[in-house]
Amino acid sequence: MFGLNRAEVIGRLGADVTVNHLTSGGRVANMSIATDESYLDRNSGDRQERTEWHRIVTFQPGLIDMLEKHATKGRLVYVSGTLQTRRWRKDGEESDRFSTEIRLAPGGRVQFLDKPNGANGNGTPAAQATGSDNGSVASGGVTDPAPATQDDDDIPF
Repeated sequence: MFGLNRAEVIGRLGADVTVNHLTSGGRVANMSIATDESYLDRNSGDRQERTEWHRIVTFQPGLIDMLEKHATKGRLVYVSGTLQTRRWRKDGEESDRFSTEIRLAPGGRVQFLDKPNGANGNGTPAAQATGSDNGSVASGGVTDPAPATQDDDDIPF
């Protein structure tokens, strides 16, 4: 049987990355990325904006280290990973809860497409990382990072 499970998004981080420690001794990083879509309302003909939020998760130690340094609210980021749906039940509840996330496993990719806040404009390349089989981060530069296209007032968070 064959299949393809790949998810790619470009959007802005809704908050700084959150890193939690697991009872097993490992760590997990979580992020939320907002993507915007505009469309014409059928009834009024007005242009409407809709924001979709995407949950991102990784257990890769080297990638977590990079995210702790660079993943801050408002940064423009490209993420490539796989979709994963988790199911759990809270104590005292009778029904299951579900969460679909983009998982950054080995082979996943994160690339920041803008300069961090407070950058001095000296041409420092944007941060880029790729998950690898051993959990390390392969760093590289982006020769011409895309400038941010929105003012802070236009960010939906």
